[in-house]
Amino acid sequence: MSVTVAESAGFCFGVSRAVETVERAAGEGKRVVTLGPIIHNRHVVAEFEKLGVRVIERPEEAQPGTTVVIRSHGVPKAVAEALERQGAEVIDATCPFVKRIHGIVAKAEQEGRLPVIIGTPSHPEVEGIAGWCSRCRIFETPEELENWTRQPDFSPDLPVSMVCQTTSTEISWKKSVQIAKKQFTNLKIFDTICKATEFRQSEAARLSAVCQAMVVVGDTKSSNTGRLATICREHCDKVVLADNASELQPEFFRGVSVVGITAGASTPAWIIKEVNKTMSEIINADAVQEENFEALLEQSIKTLNTGDKVIGTVTGIGNTEVQVDLGTKHAGYIPYDEVSTDPSVKPEDILHVGDEIEVFVVRVNDQEGTVQLSKKKLDGLKVWDDMAACAEEKTTVEGTITEENKGGLVANVKGVRVFIPASQSGIAKGGDMASMVGKTVKLKITEVNRARRRVIGSIRAVASEERKAAQEKIWAEIEEGKQYHGTVKSLTSYGAFVDIGGVDGMVHVSELSWNHIKSPADVVKVGDEIDVFVLSFDAAKHKISLGYKTPEMNPWNQFMTKYAVGDVVDAKVVKLMTFGAFAEIIPGVDGLIHISQIADRRIGKPEEVLSEGQEVKVKITDIDAEQKRISLSIRALLEEPAANEAE
Repeated sequence: MSVTVAESAGFCFGVSRAVETVERAAGEGKRVVTLGPIIHNRHVVAEFEKLGVRVIERPEEAQPGTTVVIRSHGVPKAVAEALERQGAEVIDATCPFVKRIHGIVAKAEQEGRLPVIIGTPSHPEVEGIAGWCSRCRIFETPEELENWTRQPDFSPDLPVSMVCQTTSTEISWKKSVQIAKKQFTNLKIFDTICKATEFRQSEAARLSAVCQAMVVVGDTKSSNTGRLATICREHCDKVVLADNASELQPEFFRGVSVVGITAGASTPAWIIKEVNKTMSEIINADAVQEENFEALLEQSIKTLNTGDKVIGTVTGIGNTEVQVDLGTKHAGYIPYDEVSTDPSVKPEDILHVGDEIEVFVVRVNDQEGTVQLSKKKLDGLKVWDDMAACAEEKTTVEGTITEENKGGLVANVKGVRVFIPASQSGIAKGGDMASMVGKTVKLKITEVNRARRRVIGSIRAVASEERKAAQEKIWAEIEEGKQYHGTVKSLTSYGAFVDIGGVDGMVHVSELSWNHIKSPADVVKVGDEIDVFVLSFDAAKHKISLGYKTPEMNPWNQFMTKYAVGDVVDAKVVKLMTFGAFAEIIPGVDGLIHISQIADRRIGKPEEVLSEGQEVKVKITDIDAEQKRISLSIRALLEEPAANEAE
């Protein structure tokens, strides 16, 4: 017969940190109170009561002179502000992973996005998260989320940022993510399940699959413990949830030879030891030595291993290294060359005593009690995490083009080399890609391969997305008569196509000019920026008819505005007829010089005096606005000097 205790059983980092915070404050002789039970375990709370630590339920109960510890679950923003107004010393022991979620939902609301939380609405952690935004939606199960998306008022375009309770089950979270990806078009996903929780749950699943019976140790009020029991029941028929060793009944284990033990994140080590000892006695396994509260509390702290990511507090900045408290017996330190990837950055410029930082464990020396850490390595890993997240969430990022090669362009994005194939550069085939070097561009990350350290991006995808958004805006707001400033994209024999901001419209050749033209090229050329207006449109067929010529451009209107009967103007003879000559006053407007008005003598043909293309001075003798006809006279100008001389 054998008993196997899960390696992950017991306090997680956040709980251990909160418990240590209370113990340290009480040990300094402070009057300590906790806002709500420090963790979901009545035995730990009872131990602290013996040390004089009281539990209060509301901020108003905090008295000046007391030290209030905020538990690892965190509190709403309003509660934190209320505590500050009470005049008591406040120590925030909120788990850093929970604190991160507070920042995510607060930022989401600032960006006009709706925070969606996957978790138990009544859980203190979820209540605390919801308190960092003015509005949010909380769903305990994927089914609840899916039901919401089926409501009549649901909008798939709603901008959503989705997070989960740190202790949610991975299965529930993944199902929720699948549903959200199908239903939302503007979605940001943040996987905020605590990695320690993921490991604890996956280890519980593996252990329960090979054991005949499972014991889940923890307070029945603990959400974390309850989820562990649920996971174990999926793989094992015999599962018991025990608050402590006294609740174990020997008859439950009859006929059982292999037993597994796991425990929630709020379960202290000494209770796990007692359960293990009792189980050993029940099935004749080896007994486990009892230890006192303080010793077991120390042992419950997570063991450090090379490659771990841990959170610590900066306690000092020396001449060659930065000292970091990791909450263990080890003395953590970061060599200066492991602080930043930028060698010009000084540690004191980016780190300060009291800062909480996440670091990478490089080397653990148990004999000397030291652990070498690196912030630089973790920052590098985070950048790759960011790249993967950008690819997953299709986020637009900015980068600087650093080089051009035969295959495309290379951009620097957050210190990572991103290759942009020529086909995704947004430059036409044969175009000058070298001109892009040095420019800051927007792009999408389309592929991340950590093993080969390769990232591929696309500028074209951003342009396509922006064009699509512009198209949607135009079709939503278009109306007849609306004016646009556009660019001529192409010419045909029957008109010109004009881009009015993501959508092409067609200006028919008859709408380009008031004059008769042979080709659209007589008026515009590709690349010209012109002002156009909507004549008609068909949203279903995505067709737009545009106008270019306006009443103000009408030559007849220009003539009527500028000239009147009696004016003398310069004109050009454009056509000779038997009855007279037509002369152009302004482009598009001709007047008739009757044969009798060409000279001050009788002539047989206009050709005797005039020729086509000749510039002449004429007098406007009549304007027929209705028929758009103008009468001109050269004779009137010749007779006027003679009349003046006679007078």
